[in-house]
Amino acid sequence: MEATTKVIKGGEWIIKEVPADSIFIPEQFNEEQLMVRDMCNQFLDTEVLPVADRIDKLEPGLMPGLLSKAGEQGLLGITVPEAYGGSGKDFVTSVIVADYLGGGYSFSVANAAHSGIGTLPILYFGTEAQKQKYVTKLATGEYKGSYGLTEPNSGSDALSAKTTATLSADGKHYILNGQKCWITNGGFSDIYTVFAKIDGEKFTAFIVERGTEGFTQGPEEHKMGIKGSSTVQLYFQDCKVPVENVLGEIGRGHIIAFNVLNIGRLKLGAATLGGARRALTETIQYAKTREQFKLPIVKFGAIRHKLAEMAIRLWVGETALYRVSHNIDEQEKLLLASGKSLSESLLGAAEEYAIECAILKVFGSEVLDYVVDEGVQVHGGNGYSDEYAISKAYRDSRINRIYEGTNEINRLLTVDMVLKRAMKGSLDLMGPALEVQKELMSVPNFNETEEGLFAKEKKAIANFKKCILMVAGAAVQKLMMTLSKEQEILMNIADMSIIAYHAESALLRVEKLVAMKGEAAAAIQIDIMRTYIYDAADAINKAGKDALNSFAEGDELRMMNIGLKRFTKVEAFNSKEARRRICAQLVADNGYKL
Repeated sequence: MEATTKVIKGGEWIIKEVPADSIFIPEQFNEEQLMVRDMCNQFLDTEVLPVADRIDKLEPGLMPGLLSKAGEQGLLGITVPEAYGGSGKDFVTSVIVADYLGGGYSFSVANAAHSGIGTLPILYFGTEAQKQKYVTKLATGEYKGSYGLTEPNSGSDALSAKTTATLSADGKHYILNGQKCWITNGGFSDIYTVFAKIDGEKFTAFIVERGTEGFTQGPEEHKMGIKGSSTVQLYFQDCKVPVENVLGEIGRGHIIAFNVLNIGRLKLGAATLGGARRALTETIQYAKTREQFKLPIVKFGAIRHKLAEMAIRLWVGETALYRVSHNIDEQEKLLLASGKSLSESLLGAAEEYAIECAILKVFGSEVLDYVVDEGVQVHGGNGYSDEYAISKAYRDSRINRIYEGTNEINRLLTVDMVLKRAMKGSLDLMGPALEVQKELMSVPNFNETEEGLFAKEKKAIANFKKCILMVAGAAVQKLMMTLSKEQEILMNIADMSIIAYHAESALLRVEKLVAMKGEAAAAIQIDIMRTYIYDAADAINKAGKDALNSFAEGDELRMMNIGLKRFTKVEAFNSKEARRRICAQLVADNGYKL
């Protein structure tokens, strides 16, 4: 497999060996980034969590007040240029904010919506006048922002929206008619980015101000979780929007919607991991103090296993998160150097790693769901009580697998984007896939010996990638144009890719950690990495088998199943003892501090 020293393109990790020194890891946060992280933690501890119950009751003025306070501390405009009221920090720093404010329950949702989809469309696509008028106040929290895309009959299929925009007779306004639903921050926002079709077909974005004639909102929705997040419907009845409030180009609204979604998916992945980090810490502390059978329950193997597994998935998730965030930062620099504007550079960088953004959203949201579910289990009956924060975390978590594109859609997109790039020639997928086919036909070399630290793990990662290439390549060859209809197979391939990407990220982080501070100091992280890779082998094998059994048959199926077995073979590993060591560290740290 070809090694690379450059910033790799999106999806290229499938066909290239990635060197450890090319990735960024949380242990590399600089002094300023550590300060931002600590500021976020302090903001949640002092401003948000003490009033969490009041937030859930939608106390009037409380959430917008908290957003204003966050704005005063510079937390809303981290990546907004100084010229528009922000602090102009790099993308990694903005991800740290999304991550470490992610444990604030409904506040985290309000913050993410405001600083993401509420602000970025105008920052990236607005005219200079629009930026000066709106972004300067959104970045400081003076204005609150929302985003109106979803309609009652167009959720995942956003482009089928029915809201219309018609130019007035005097040419000064667009008249909007229609309805939007599930609008986060909708009950108190000042500014809304709303999508409508001009002349019933040209999908276009508009900036709509609160108080605009013909613009009203419905009552607050009653939700299963994130109860403190304002969620309303928006109604437009002959709503008069000035022509100067068209955002971006007429008929190009999808460019805004989909580009902003890439960043939104990554930031959601970050927020879910922040929520998981707090939920795990609370669960560890509970397990240390809760006694049954005259022992703290953390002494029991079943509990140790759960806590360790929660930590493993969280650690692996945050590893991949900062790997991608750094990739976007580096790509942005390259685009800036080539003469692109700031907006073009960041959006172009995010689009380059759209595959990875989708992967992070799926993995992060499912990690959080796993952590809070097991957290409730460790708490036992108390976990079902509102007196314990874990019950709130459990209810709030469920939405994350739905918005920013359901996890099913993001899985399908992951494979679809890889295949489209292969078809365009920007990603050489079929060449390496054919090499894997040749390898299947050859006699395996059983005398191969791996040398060097983590040589076996590197081989395992290379083989996981071969599994993806083998299954995806065979599916493309066999099914051709009908593959897009075989969603079950695409989901299988997506799962293989998500697991392999995170396994590789874990290995690269450990390699880098060992280079930074030595093998002994990274012992627990090595345990995490090896346990994850050990389990990944079986998971990739299962997803691969399910896919192959869906379209292959006869000798071809037998050969590929043998190949799959060969490529997912890993050495025996005592994961029980590894998990015990991981759990012991969590207990010693009194929380997740890995």
